[in-house]
Amino acid sequence: MYDEVYNDTVFDHFMNPRNAGVINDADGFGVCGDPGCGDFLTIYIKVANDTIADISFLVFGCAAAIATSSMTTELAKGKALEEAIKITEDDIIEALGGLPEHKQHCSNLGVKALRSAIENYYNKTIEKYQ
Repeated sequence: MYDEVYNDTVFDHFMNPRNAGVINDADGFGVCGDPGCGDFLTIYIKVANDTIADISFLVFGCAAAIATSSMTTELAKGKALEEAIKITEDDIIEALGGLPEHKQHCSNLGVKALRSAIENYYNKTIEKYQ
């Protein structure tokens, strides 16, 4: 079923998601979606020297939501925060080698949750020094 809709890269990230799980002592976390009616993503980040040193995610959703969440973490890991916050939906789709048009909205989850996690980190950092 999935091989008819998704390419090998998407299928691989769905079947073998990278960076799945929780970072209990995360420096920031971000969420996107609605757990009551569909896809829901949480991204956790650890930051060192303004760089995403570690990143993980938990997602409730379809194969595309899992694959895009996995790829989002792969693209962001090791990047400076100012670089990671610029990752776009198109970057995720391109890195996956494409998505069916009716599933491209899943890349929004990753972008929004990642930006939310970075914003959460900045807010915690500001509060710590006030």
